[in-house]
Amino acid sequence: MTLATPVLHTARLRLRPFTDTDTDSLFALHSSSNVMRYWDSPPWTERARAERFIAKCRTMAHEGTGARVAIDRASDGAFVGWCVLTGWNPDYRSASLGYCLDQAMWGHGYATEAAHALLQWAFDTLDLNRVQAETDTRNAASARVLEKIGFVREGTLREDCIVNGEVSDSWVFGLIRREWRPAAVPIAAREERPQACIESADRPGGVKPRPGSSALC
Repeated sequence: MTLATPVLHTARLRLRPFTDTDTDSLFALHSSSNVMRYWDSPPWTERARAERFIAKCRTMAHEGTGARVAIDRASDGAFVGWCVLTGWNPDYRSASLGYCLDQAMWGHGYATEAAHALLQWAFDTLDLNRVQAETDTRNAASARVLEKIGFVREGTLREDCIVNGEVSDSWVFGLIRREWRPAAVPIAAREERPQACIESADRPGGVKPRPGSSALC
């Protein structure tokens, strides 16, 4: 079963399927040591990683396991980063949230705005009951983003990541449908006609889209 990747508009952003033209921007994002500081994998060193990432976005859509969207700034089309719902389980009505933003885009509320819009689409379209997210315990900025859109910190995964020999803990956050507040963030989001990604030719940078996040990169 395929899952059409949505095109969403908020007050300041456009969320859309990835295309091959995003390769350079994506590689620049994931090769930044600052962006990847609290990620669960080291920075990229090969441009081919970006090409594989985009290919796996199409696979995700084709297999119906989630939706990863590129984020553009509406005013000038600048690449902001990406946001994802992955591990969608229709039986459990659950999925995991992740996002990654370019350093130049930090501090403007874009992560909150994009994540809120994608969650709204997911609760409406996928009939989700639970969304989970994880972030490095040192990444207070990303934790604040999750709490701002309604996530509750549920626990700690001790020493769950080792990147370049550095061991770190992760916080687990959960958002339940009955606790979701669509109006919690005043964003006017609207959806274009969806198109399938397969048809297109805070860790400060983000939240780990677990499970299997490294494999999707």
